[in-house]
Amino acid sequence: MKNKKLVLLAAAAAVTLLSVQGAYAQKKYDTGASDTEIKIGNVEAYSGPASAYGIIGKTEEAYFKMINDQGGINGRKINWISYDDGYSPPKTVEQVRKLIESDEVFLVFNALGTPTQTAVQKYHNSKKVPQLFLATGASKWNDPKGFPWTMGFQPSYRVEARIFAKYILQAKPDAKVAIFYANDDFGKDYVAGIKEIFGDKASSLIVAEESYETSEPSIDSHIVKLKGTGANVFVNISTPKFAAQAIKKIAELEWKPMHVMTDVSISIGAVMKPAGLEASEGVLSASYLKDASDPQWKDDEGMKKFMAFVDKYMPGANVSDTNVVYGYAAAQTLVQTLKQCGDVLTRENVMKQAASLKDFAPDTLIPGIKINTGPNDFAPIEQLKMIRFKSGQWELFGDIISAETGG
Repeated sequence: MKNKKLVLLAAAAAVTLLSVQGAYAQKKYDTGASDTEIKIGNVEAYSGPASAYGIIGKTEEAYFKMINDQGGINGRKINWISYDDGYSPPKTVEQVRKLIESDEVFLVFNALGTPTQTAVQKYHNSKKVPQLFLATGASKWNDPKGFPWTMGFQPSYRVEARIFAKYILQAKPDAKVAIFYANDDFGKDYVAGIKEIFGDKASSLIVAEESYETSEPSIDSHIVKLKGTGANVFVNISTPKFAAQAIKKIAELEWKPMHVMTDVSISIGAVMKPAGLEASEGVLSASYLKDASDPQWKDDEGMKKFMAFVDKYMPGANVSDTNVVYGYAAAQTLVQTLKQCGDVLTRENVMKQAASLKDFAPDTLIPGIKINTGPNDFAPIEQLKMIRFKSGQWELFGDIISAETGG
């Protein structure tokens, strides 16, 4: 009887041990994740020529604070570590190494800039640390075979450029196009996208291509030169500081081309107001984000959630700055991805879940625009709507345009 009891006790202990091991087996962690926290790294241009984007990192920090206050993600708090790289590639390399090797983050999220992130792409992929939802629209981030640990977020520059080119051909059959662009991957991607649509007509349609360096204090001389070409379409592919300078100079010169500008620089607070609202009148772009300062969204459910977040976590923030709306959408997408991971917080599973987003609609995206990814599609947003700046606001017009990436 005693032996039988011992056997039963031993069997019970074995079952308990197996069930405990089973519970542990269900939870899987890589460096930077645990029962209590998920370490998220970020590099941002809080200083330097692209510092207008610094608010993106601040918005994400505030969003994760809200998530932590709500109990975290599946009970885990986000530990957010964000460094300034001043939009300088050598500094980016240094800060990303620090995040991965010293801070031991789980992943790097929404790091900013094409030249800066290009500098660390191979490093990320050799370390197998997700370079996730990058804050740059370079089309090269959509390369799951070549770089399986890298994924962009916003529509690629090339996709947007194609949409602009289609619009120019339709709206301005007699177009004489002057392209003004940043002399880096960001600028060159747009030029490539425009030429893909113009095709054989590119040489007759494009009357000038003028590039600038981000180290230049002023781009006025470039604008004067481009006006002299007789162009009636000005394609403005520049970051916020230079986009504002271009709008201002065009107005001063009383040049009135059709002005199409990258959505990277459509912030009313960071670009249009500094350039002058009157000077900005009629500028065209394309967008996928709601404008939080536009009354048309006041009864929109997603916008109500966004405004409640700003009131509580970013009081006094300039909601007319598109970068705030953008940071919120990116952070919300990361939270969705991490929720889908459940208790399997491995870097491999994060990339798998990021590539399994289906019709996900962050609160601040224009209705009808949704995030979709797949194992061979690392481009989360591939839809846009044309917009026009009128009376101090961006107005949507036309239909949502879907554009395939790649190429």
